[in-house]
Amino acid sequence: MLPRLLHLHPAICRRLTRLSKEAERDGAYRVAKRLQAVVLNAEGRTSGELAAVLKAPRSKISEWLARYQVQGVEGLLEGYRSGRPPGLNREQRQQLADLLDSGPVAYGLDNGVWTSPMIAWVIEEEFGVTYHPGHVRKLLHRLGFSMQRPRRVLARANVAEQDR
Repeated sequence: MLPRLLHLHPAICRRLTRLSKEAERDGAYRVAKRLQAVVLNAEGRTSGELAAVLKAPRSKISEWLARYQVQGVEGLLEGYRSGRPPGLNREQRQQLADLLDSGPVAYGLDNGVWTSPMIAWVIEEEFGVTYHPGHVRKLLHRLGFSMQRPRRVLARANVAEQDR
């Protein structure tokens, strides 16, 4: 199989180098790496050599070069990454907020304070969606609730010293 080598005008190489430096300055390191791959390939380096230099898989290098050939610089830019879709829709999140406002005792639990594992259990019981207790904290933050961690207070501690 013949190596993919791009033939670019020197002015285009200079432009891509400038764009790569700007991307790096802006913190878009992945975009900068992709632009560097195109420039170095145009200078005669193969995807195998680029993989070693840029510390990226050879298959990715080839993919970047192919995208550049078809789409130009736009093909190397970061696109929108949606991430995992939310487990609860807007209506369910509102119902959860109402449940949390009423408190754990009103829900039928014997504890007077909500905890992340308890809320994860309630979400699974009410909506059939499994949430990790650590992610429950993020969900609560988005709903406008604040998390509070208990402080340990020693029974025989000097109150004046603690206040200080």
